[in-house]
Amino acid sequence: MAHAYTPGLKVLEHTILIKQRRLPLPGEILVSKGDKVSAEQVVARTNLPGNVQTLNVAGLLGILPDEIEEAMLKKAGDKIEKDEVVAQSKGLFGLFKSQVKSPINGKIENISKITGQVILREPPVPVEVIAYIEGEVTEILKNEGVAIKTSGSFIQGIFGIGGETIGTLEMAVNDPGHVLTEKDIKESFKNKIIVGGSMISYDVLECARKVGVKGIVVGGIEDRDLKKFMGYDIGVAITGSEQVGLTLIITEGFGKMRMADRTFNLLKSLSGKKSSINGATQIRAGVMRPEVIVSSDKALSKKTSDISTGLGLEIGTPVRIIREPHFGTIGKVVALPVELAKIETEAKVRVLEVELDNKQKVTLPRANVEIIEE
Repeated sequence: MAHAYTPGLKVLEHTILIKQRRLPLPGEILVSKGDKVSAEQVVARTNLPGNVQTLNVAGLLGILPDEIEEAMLKKAGDKIEKDEVVAQSKGLFGLFKSQVKSPINGKIENISKITGQVILREPPVPVEVIAYIEGEVTEILKNEGVAIKTSGSFIQGIFGIGGETIGTLEMAVNDPGHVLTEKDIKESFKNKIIVGGSMISYDVLECARKVGVKGIVVGGIEDRDLKKFMGYDIGVAITGSEQVGLTLIITEGFGKMRMADRTFNLLKSLSGKKSSINGATQIRAGVMRPEVIVSSDKALSKKTSDISTGLGLEIGTPVRIIREPHFGTIGKVVALPVELAKIETEAKVRVLEVELDNKQKVTLPRANVEIIEE
C-alpha cells in the first residue's frame, strides 16, 4: 500500500552526519582527507574583497577630469593610509595648493580621466571556516571547502535564531514542563549552552545574554517576547544571521509548550558534553531546521541507522503539527484515510487524523505535519 513520506524533526540518540563546510569564495584548504578535526579547528580560509569608496578628486581640487593624473601623488595599485595626501593641485605660483586626503586605509584601484574620480578599496576581509563538528575529513572540495563526517546525537528544533556556536551543554531545569526564570540562569552558565523546559521570556533571554550564555534550547517562546528581544519582527525569511549575542533553538513551537520528553531526556543524558548548535531556520523551499549536534565515539547501532532513514507515516507515528491553529503540538497518527478530503481552500488533499497529548483528535492535511524521528 502506498504511503506519504513526511520529512520530520529528528531526535536521534546516535546517527552518522556529514557536514559540508564551504567558503563564500575560492580559497585555501587547511586540512587533508582523512584528518581528524576538532569542532573549533579552522579548515579553510579566504579573503573577501574590501569595500570600495569613490573619491571625486577633480571636483575637490577644482580641476578638469583629464588633469587628474598630474595632480595624483599616488598611482593605481599603490597602498594608502587614512589621512594620507593622495592628490594635490599646482596652486597659484606654487602657493595656495589644495590637497585631497584618503578617507581609508587600503589601496588605489583606479584613476579615471573621464570622470575625474579615484576608486579606493579597503583592505580584504579575512574569512575562516571552522569544522563546527568533531569528526573526520571525508572529502576535499577543491578551493571551496571540505566534508566532515561525525557520529553522535542529533536533535532538530522547529525554529531558531542566531548562527553556529559551540559550547558545553548544561541543564538549567530538571523538568521539561518548567518555565525558565531569571533564577535559573546561573553565572556558571557563561559560555555554555543551556537547556530549558516549556518556555522562555524576554526578561530571561536578556538575563542569559548578560551572563554570557552562548545558546539556549527550550520548548517554546511567545512571539511578542521574541520580537522584543530581536528588536524587530523576524518574519518568515531564513534565520541564522542574527547578531543578538546568543543562539536560541525552540523545539516545540510558540507559546508555553512542554519540551517533548524524548528530546529533554536525550539532552539531559548529554549534559556536560561539548555540543555544536545552529539556529538557522528555513520553513519553505529547501527546508532547514535548527540543530544540536553532540559528537561521540560510540559505535552506531543498526537499529538507530534504520530509524534515521524514515519510512513514512503509519498508525502510531509520532508527529508534530507545523501549521496553525495547532502549530508545534505533538501527537500520534491514529488514522490515514485513503480518500481525498476537501479543506478550507476548497482543494482536495490527503489528510490524516492525529491524537494530541490531551487526547483531542484533529484531522488535517498530511503536509501540515512532520514526523518526529527518534
